[in-house]
Amino acid sequence: MNEQQLSESIEQLLVSRNLRHMTVAQAALQPGYYLRAARHLRDSTGTVIIGTGFPVSSTFETDGPVGAIALYQALEALGARPYIACGAPLSHALAPDYRVLNLTARNLEAARIEATTQLSALQPHAIVAIERPGIAADGRYYNMHGEDITAHCFYFDPFISQANCPTIAIGDGGNEIGMGNIAIALTRLDITASVTCCNELLVADVSNWGAYGLIAFLGLWSQQDLLANISPEDLLHYLSARGSVDGVTRQNTLTEDGLLPFEGANIIEQLRVLTHFSPRSLERGYSETMGT
Repeated sequence: MNEQQLSESIEQLLVSRNLRHMTVAQAALQPGYYLRAARHLRDSTGTVIIGTGFPVSSTFETDGPVGAIALYQALEALGARPYIACGAPLSHALAPDYRVLNLTARNLEAARIEATTQLSALQPHAIVAIERPGIAADGRYYNMHGEDITAHCFYFDPFISQANCPTIAIGDGGNEIGMGNIAIALTRLDITASVTCCNELLVADVSNWGAYGLIAFLGLWSQQDLLANISPEDLLHYLSARGSVDGVTRQNTLTEDGLLPFEGANIIEQLRVLTHFSPRSLERGYSETMGT
């Protein structure tokens, strides 16, 4: 199995449940998108900005921050200097333990100024958005129920549109940053889609899982089992203690999009099998040498 084949296997795995019709989005993307995106993060020793945080019930949902923290830790282990970009209350919750870029802009004009200032100061090597609301065609933000959530959002879109570095976005529904790349395909879904584009769009059944797909490649290339260090349950405990809610149920539970943590842990294990870091890889016949 070469790297292109690995990427396509990951891409299929991450939409296999098709919880929000992301197979429609996958069909609109050129295969190999996880590989192409991961290459932008490979050997990074500079700043990587990871934008996340989807507002739900005046707080933040678990999908997005779990993946952002996992990617942050993986990149830091490889020598990069990651920042998590988010607004309050998530920014306040994470600030004691992580480098946080606190988003404050409540309108697009202010956000463009904020992005210009921060991008100039941080000079990022890459920017990743994980389950971050994306502006719709009317300039506002909407959740999966079509509810206008603009009043609860801090704008991150200009960090993507004004960047002078590679931009990656992960989404699972169609209303997230990056979905502008496949706007025509998303007209088939009953959502108010985002029009914000990026260099590489990644889709997954749960956006957190998309971060694991990137980490799988970073671990493969560095020959480190980076996925083994990720515990979805521990991360959900961490966020729950700081006021998170499940994006589907809107309850403070140890779940992501209505799924128990073992679901994410199972995805991680399958990615470890695919990248030869799990003993199961030999049992299931994944003993081929990875090509380039």
